[in-house]
Amino acid sequence: MSQRESMEYDVVIVGGGPGGLATAIRLKQLAGERNAEISVCVLEKGAELGAHILSGAVMDPGALTELLPDWKETGAPLDTPVTEDRFLFLSQTGARSTPNWMLPACFHNRGNYIVRLGDVVRWLGEQAEALGVDIFPGFAACEVLYTDDGKVRGVATGDVGVARDGSHTPGYQPGMELLARYTIFAEGARGQLGRQLIERYGLDKDADPQSYGIGIKELWEIDPARSQPGLVVHTAGWPLDTDTYGGSFLYHLKDNLVAVGLVIGLDYANPWLSPFEEFQRYKTHPAIRPFFEGGRRIAYGARALTAGGLLSLPKLVFPGGALVGCEAGFMNVSRIKGSHAAIKSGMMAAEAAFDALTADRSHDDLAAYPAAFQQSWLHSELHKARNFKQWFKKGRTIATLMTGVEQLLLRGNIPWTLHRTKPDHACLRPAAECPPIEYPKPDGVLTFDRLSSVFLSNTNHEENQPIHLTLKNPAVPVDINLARYAGPEARYCPAGVYEFVAGEDGAERLQINAQNCVHCKTCDIKDPTQNIVWVAPQGGEGPVYSGM
Repeated sequence: MSQRESMEYDVVIVGGGPGGLATAIRLKQLAGERNAEISVCVLEKGAELGAHILSGAVMDPGALTELLPDWKETGAPLDTPVTEDRFLFLSQTGARSTPNWMLPACFHNRGNYIVRLGDVVRWLGEQAEALGVDIFPGFAACEVLYTDDGKVRGVATGDVGVARDGSHTPGYQPGMELLARYTIFAEGARGQLGRQLIERYGLDKDADPQSYGIGIKELWEIDPARSQPGLVVHTAGWPLDTDTYGGSFLYHLKDNLVAVGLVIGLDYANPWLSPFEEFQRYKTHPAIRPFFEGGRRIAYGARALTAGGLLSLPKLVFPGGALVGCEAGFMNVSRIKGSHAAIKSGMMAAEAAFDALTADRSHDDLAAYPAAFQQSWLHSELHKARNFKQWFKKGRTIATLMTGVEQLLLRGNIPWTLHRTKPDHACLRPAAECPPIEYPKPDGVLTFDRLSSVFLSNTNHEENQPIHLTLKNPAVPVDINLARYAGPEARYCPAGVYEFVAGEDGAERLQINAQNCVHCKTCDIKDPTQNIVWVAPQGGEGPVYSGM
């Protein structure tokens, strides 16, 4: 073991997304306002800020306005205001539009902006650096460090230059310890370290199991004659069956760009389902296909998102740190929005940490953070939407009806609460009990295969390094997943990482193409035996999204 160097800060933030950067900015704002000296750093595993950021995205600017009231004057890349909302229910060949007056408030987007969230994150990073925040992209935090009495005292970055067999290459460098009085975790949905912290401290013991979706997205440059900047289109229905949660988005940006994607709940039951192929099939619908005629696909990516809402939030604090943003699960799935919640949660965590630091505290619970959340508009917003995902376990028809009752008739003043008890990975049924799904071959014009899609994500991993998709038991994929569930890894992964291949003896084995991984975390979530554990590869590796 090589000796690791260490650096000390007042606050270390793991993750350079909206939540982590908002935390850093707010800490430095408070320090400036009160003439205090506070050292803050942000670790980002992507090669640059925004490299691993993927979202729809329609952004509610409310939290950003609280954080940086002059964001318009200082050039924030929120420059496509929403001009029109459309909500369609799709059958295989038809589309039924819902009048706007019948849509609950959660589906109205006037006052919001269509954004490329990676660009927003890069801009937030510039604001943080201008305030004196140290930002270290390309450094993956791989280990939580604890004091002797079990409090979080910081994190360590991963070693680089380690070969597949564990030996050190000529480029070997040991990781570094980043020590702090408080450590804030903002890794996004299903964060590697956040998952460990939730388990270690039992943070979710009083919460419903977290629920997730996989969002698959493409960015298209379309025919200028078909471009309608500010148009927001959401759909429900086909190609998904009535028992599978999900829906699509299609957002028109400026410069003839369209962001299109499909979100599918990872509590789906049929192991033959492929989220990637469902998305490709969706684009062929007669109401959707015309948007892309004469256009070209320029980017692709995928990411898991948290969908459990308020009822699945774990305890937010533990000795020495806190969870913010999608690390905790603040996304409002009824609005299909999470960046505003990430920013607000980061601000509240920062205010609690600042007060603790100025009181000369360290490594204790930031109890003021969850207390502030309870009194915030974010809590009220999530409380109104607390049953949204739960209704979909009763089918799309009941869910649509009850969402209308709760949000339109009752205006969010709901006298009942629905709870979930089953985690997503436990929802798959045996393959023999489910109908196989035949997907059409891609045409290479409107629909595509996985490998050409991964190419557009600019994903790169050094092949001679330990595989970052780890198996607790290497026999499980064949003995259980393939035998009972027909090998769902090969279908739920949107990047072609997992495939079952026959060896020379004819026996099947699981091949892991780790270099294809886009870091969506779907395998870590959906694996029915919870045998796959996603860990960060060398810092800077993975996708390099351009404004996704």
